[in-house]
Amino acid sequence: MFKTNVGSLDRSIRIVAGVALIALTATGHIGAWGWIGVVPVLTGLFRFCPAYLPFGLSTCAVKKP
Repeated sequence: MFKTNVGSLDRSIRIVAGVALIALTATGHIGAWGWIGVVPVLTGLFRFCPAYLPFGLSTCAVKKP
């Protein structure tokens, strides 16, 4: 479907940050805006970030032939 453009380190950071935001929201430490943490969790799980497309970015490792 889409070409993977989120590398391993980027993926880990996205998932951890997203889960942290969701947890802080669920426990009442921050407001409802923390549900935006769903976005980095999903982009980390699917290894695809649509915001990278217009800029041609990718944090995936380059495979050498």
